[in-house]
Amino acid sequence: MTNETFADRLRQAMAERGLKQADLVHGASARGEKLGKSQVSQYVSGKVVPRANVVALLAALLDVDGAWLATGEGARASARPETASQKPAARTSENRSVTMREFKKSSKLDNVLYDVRGPVADEAARMENEGLRILKLNIGNPAPFGFRTPDEVVHDMRQQLPDCEGYSDSRGLFSARKAIMQYAQLKHLPNVSMEHIYTGNGVSELIQLCMNVLLNTGDEILIPAPDYPLWTACATLAGGTPVHYLCDEDAEWTPDLADMESKITSNTKALVIINPNNPTGAVYPREVLEQIVEIARRHQLMIFSDEIYDRLCMDGYQHISIASLAPDLPCVTFSGLSKSHMVAGYRIGWMILSGNKRCMKDFIYGINMLSNMRLCSNVPAQSIVQTALGGYQSVERYVEPGGRIYDQRNFVYEALNDIDGITAVKPKAAFYIFPKIDVKKFNITDDEQFALDLLHEKHILITRGGGFNWPKPDHFRIVYLPRMGVLREAMTDLADFFAHYRQG
Repeated sequence: MTNETFADRLRQAMAERGLKQADLVHGASARGEKLGKSQVSQYVSGKVVPRANVVALLAALLDVDGAWLATGEGARASARPETASQKPAARTSENRSVTMREFKKSSKLDNVLYDVRGPVADEAARMENEGLRILKLNIGNPAPFGFRTPDEVVHDMRQQLPDCEGYSDSRGLFSARKAIMQYAQLKHLPNVSMEHIYTGNGVSELIQLCMNVLLNTGDEILIPAPDYPLWTACATLAGGTPVHYLCDEDAEWTPDLADMESKITSNTKALVIINPNNPTGAVYPREVLEQIVEIARRHQLMIFSDEIYDRLCMDGYQHISIASLAPDLPCVTFSGLSKSHMVAGYRIGWMILSGNKRCMKDFIYGINMLSNMRLCSNVPAQSIVQTALGGYQSVERYVEPGGRIYDQRNFVYEALNDIDGITAVKPKAAFYIFPKIDVKKFNITDDEQFALDLLHEKHILITRGGGFNWPKPDHFRIVYLPRMGVLREAMTDLADFFAHYRQG
């Protein structure tokens, strides 16, 4: 075939052997090689021709001649001296030939998604390894963009390191939990005690711990769409069923309360809110929170509130903890220092159990059990909670007019809305904006493909909307942490990309 391409030969070999793209990914993994889903998709579609070492790997997996696969020349059959079936089998201690079994990932991971660091990010890493510069707008990690930990926090950790060599109480240091309790009192959380405050290696660990304690197989939990995908992943791994209620873009991304209540069944145990929200930057007003509490009250649901960005509100908006409005309900409130004090790598978060604790005695028993099993969270990071929560809050300078986060948020919001076919709601908090794409204008049916196309053409890494369990391919998230000069370049490149982009 004179016009036959690499992709044609690859698809032909796959079809002859009855292999799908996923089979190639798994086959590579079994050989100790890394081959991402997005890579294979690009090769099969003909958008990218792999490097020589990847061609050799694909040829081995398909049992075809590498020269034929690469150029179409030579015999199609494998020219390798030794096929998989000819390889010497492993030997036991009794010198008997056996075939080693294959170790596959658990089926519990089949429906788990974490695209913030997923296939598109894997492709970006591959491109970086080839020497390309990638602008990473995919993850809210302040340190690489020049946000520094307050000097006082670093100083106090250094001073306390000699005292942090042993385990702490499984819930955390007394000083840390006392400071968290006092912070909770300022936020008007009811019925808070030292006994029911737990520190964690970031909020992520505590979310996973709670889902494992609460959910039996088949139990349902309401989670927002878009969400921070760890919530959905942890609920799934725990055996529960995540049910996504929609947040309404036309109402500044606040929860659609009618949709939320319509999703409740006899199997629903709890509801999750993320406020301030990641990925939209929404801050929920009191009246919305009061209505969510009423829904939880009517259906006797536990409330989980992820409030990690509560100290990053802008434009005069005030964060209200939903637990302060629900003294009669079981509530778990999550927060930490990763974002407010630019210490993401320290891994220090916490959760506060409040409200009606009588009805969650057994849940608390389970929380204590799993907390004890992990012994304790990072003790040096715990040691700076008291310093961080008390006194001067440097983050306030970032989010006020003239501050880096405030000004960068404004710039990105305006630049995105200036692009024909892109609209965005202005974030009220956090580091993120979640713009909408006119999918008809750009013929977008696959948001992962869109993210890959942007990465390959402009070397900009974003996270697709589907990575946040948003049901349509019409959104993506941008992190606006880079300095203004970098953001200007990125927005110019993004505008240029959309000026001509059409998918398919």
